[in-house]
Amino acid sequence: MSLTSLEMSRLRWQCRRGLLENDLILERFLDRHVNSLSSEGLETFKSLLSMDDNELWDILSGRVECLPDANPVVREIVTLLRTC
Repeated sequence: MSLTSLEMSRLRWQCRRGLLENDLILERFLDRHVNSLSSEGLETFKSLLSMDDNELWDILSGRVECLPDANPVVREIVTLLRTC
């Protein structure tokens, strides 16, 4: 899915977090993967952005395996994020 420059700017702004570690991972993810996501994958990524910084970091760092009720798309996005 290709994003407009406005949509990309909004996503980039949402990726700015209180934890530098989250910032770095989310920025890399945007640069590497966001344009190749399906619409469901993009919505999943946006839902992850709504999480609290510490909760998100626990998932990205692997402290927490994944969201307990995670569907395959959530697991795929988390896996991509962890590779960043």
